[in-house]
Amino acid sequence: MSTQQVYINSTSAYFPNNPVSNDEMEEYLGYIDGRPSKSKKIVLRNNGIVNRYYALDKNGKSTHTNAQMTALAVKELFKNSPEKLKEIELLSCGTSSPDQVMPSHGVMAHGWLPEAEAIEVVSPSGVCCAGMHAIKYAYLAIKAGEVKLAVATGSERFSGLLVSNVFEEEAQKLKEMEENPFIAFQKDFLRWMLSDGASAFLMSNKPNENGLSLRLDWIEGVSYANEMETCMYMGGEKQEDGTLKGFMDYTPGEIMNKSIFSIKQDITLLSDNIVGLGGKKIKEIFDRRELTNTDIDYFLPHISSDFFKSKIYDLVEVYGGGIPYEKWFINLYTVGNVGAASVFLMINELFNSGRLKKGEKILLLVPESARFSYMYAMLTVC
Repeated sequence: MSTQQVYINSTSAYFPNNPVSNDEMEEYLGYIDGRPSKSKKIVLRNNGIVNRYYALDKNGKSTHTNAQMTALAVKELFKNSPEKLKEIELLSCGTSSPDQVMPSHGVMAHGWLPEAEAIEVVSPSGVCCAGMHAIKYAYLAIKAGEVKLAVATGSERFSGLLVSNVFEEEAQKLKEMEENPFIAFQKDFLRWMLSDGASAFLMSNKPNENGLSLRLDWIEGVSYANEMETCMYMGGEKQEDGTLKGFMDYTPGEIMNKSIFSIKQDITLLSDNIVGLGGKKIKEIFDRRELTNTDIDYFLPHISSDFFKSKIYDLVEVYGGGIPYEKWFINLYTVGNVGAASVFLMINELFNSGRLKKGEKILLLVPESARFSYMYAMLTVC
């Protein structure tokens, strides 16, 4: 059976409200126990982020749901021909911050798209790799000839999990116990990195007749959960033996007192493993596909912090022959870490920059610290 080529024909992005500067962050997120964060300046100095977006007003009230932002990004794809929204056959939506546990994020986004038809919808979950999984599902469906036109999305609405009232019960409990009411660094750390937004790709089995397209040559991933314990988590608490105790095994009171639904990260486990494990697969892919650094014109690594930039550079130098910084394209600093949407947002910005030329190759790298998963892909400008 012959397989189809797969192309990204257009891209879009949706950011809620105006960009939020470093100085304004606690005006939106609030102060835990009424005090400025001790870790904020340290984290911001390391991550290099100067702007991010929140689906919040300054009273901490939500202005958009994740599903709404996703639907707005999809509509942006069809802003010049809204009637063509009826032609899509598949909607594949990746996120790590759905608005609810059930129904799935994808069907909720579909619910905000009454202009679309009754179509197949899928919702890959996870963390940063969820967006790449959404792309891969659409890629495989088109490649197999199951559909001709699909939309893949990546989106996040982290801000609702970062506001101070999520942590206030825990802070008050610590105060009652005459302990330091500052929240543990593993919880506070992520408040100064994460951002909201959505991005969408229109994908098909044909390149654009006019203008550039991006051919998706291959996309693959790997998980090291078989050998690594949990690093980043939400809706659970890590135990002393490294296992994760999920929210269903806590009482409602414990869920509040321990801020179980905050996002947490084991910083030591992250810094010791995230870069090195990602390099193992890069080497295997480069060897198997007979790739060298000279084959790559643009390198788009999703990084959560500027802290990791030089470490990834060193890793690629060891495993892939080195990719000079002039080939890198990163927008972390201006949009923040938007999790599953980050790789979409980098591609969207580059695709619409006017810099690309036919024949150029774009390498994607998306690490996910949750339990150490990685996704890689190659695009060709055509």
